[in-house]
Amino acid sequence: MKRLICLTLLLGFTSLAFGQKARQTSALQSMVDTERAFARMSEEQGIRPSFMTFIADDGILFRPTAVKGKQWMTEHPLPQSGKRPLLSWYPTIAGMARQGDMGYTTGPWQYKNDIHDAKPVAWGHFLTVWKKQADGSWKFAIDLGISNPQPAAAALPWQLPRNYKAPKTMRGIWSFSTSALIARDREFSKASAMRGAAAAFVSYARADVRVYRDEKFPFVGQKMALATLPASPNGWTWEPASGDVSISNDLGYTYGTYKIESKESTPKIIETGNYLRIWRKQGGVWKVLFDLTNPIAPAKS
Repeated sequence: MKRLICLTLLLGFTSLAFGQKARQTSALQSMVDTERAFARMSEEQGIRPSFMTFIADDGILFRPTAVKGKQWMTEHPLPQSGKRPLLSWYPTIAGMARQGDMGYTTGPWQYKNDIHDAKPVAWGHFLTVWKKQADGSWKFAIDLGISNPQPAAAALPWQLPRNYKAPKTMRGIWSFSTSALIARDREFSKASAMRGAAAAFVSYARADVRVYRDEKFPFVGQKMALATLPASPNGWTWEPASGDVSISNDLGYTYGTYKIESKESTPKIIETGNYLRIWRKQGGVWKVLFDLTNPIAPAKS
C-alpha cells in the first residue's frame, strides 16, 4: 500500500512538472505562431490592418519617436493610393520569460513599394517584444527595427529546438519591478559617460548579446559588438522613457532616446535616435541581451 501511495504521489508530481514545462513550451510556440500570423496578415491584407490587429492597446511604435501605436494609427489614416506596399518578415530567433507571460522575436524583413513589384527595395531586421493578454492571446508591446544591405542568403526560420528545455516555473508571490530595470538602464548610461562606451558595455551586456545598428547586419557577441560602439573621443548616453518586466522578473525591456556627442569644450551632437533593449537576468543581475539603436534624421531647417 505504501509503495502504491508513493508511486501515485510520484506520478502526480511528474505530471505537474510535465504540465508546467508543456505550458511554457506551448507559450513560446504560440507566441511565434502569432508572429507568423501577424506577418501573414500583412502580406494578405496590408501593413496597417495587421499592425492594428496585433499591437497591444498601449503598444509602442516609433513615428519617428515613441508613440502609442494604436492611437497614432487611428489619428493618421493612410492616404489613398493606387499601390499596395508589401512588408514581409519571419522570425529566426525567439525567447520567453520563465513564467510564459513575455517574450521576444526577431528576424529579417523586406519591403516592396507595391505587392506586384518583382523585387524588394529595402531589407532589415525587426525586434519585437510580446506580452500575453488577459484572454490568453499575444499582442506586441513594442516593435523597432533597422535597415541593412540585401542579404546574400535567406536565414533559417525559427523552429522549437529538439532539445528545448522549458525553464522551471516558480510558485509563490512574485516580486518584480520595472522601475529597478529602468534604474539599471540609467546606471548603464552614467557608466558609459564616465568610463566610456566600450568599458560600460562589457560590464552591462551579456557575452551572447546581439547588437543591431542601422545599415549593418546584426552583430553577435561582445567582441563583435564593441566595433559598433562610438569611438573613444565621443560620448554615448541615453535617457530611458519606459519599459516593462515579466512576472517572473527574468526578462524585460527598456526604450528611450540616445545621443552621441563629441567630447569637446563645446560638445557637438553627432547622432540622436531611439533605442530598444531587451534584458535578461544572469546570476540575479540584469544584463543586456539585445541592443538596438535607430538614428533619427535631423529636422530640416
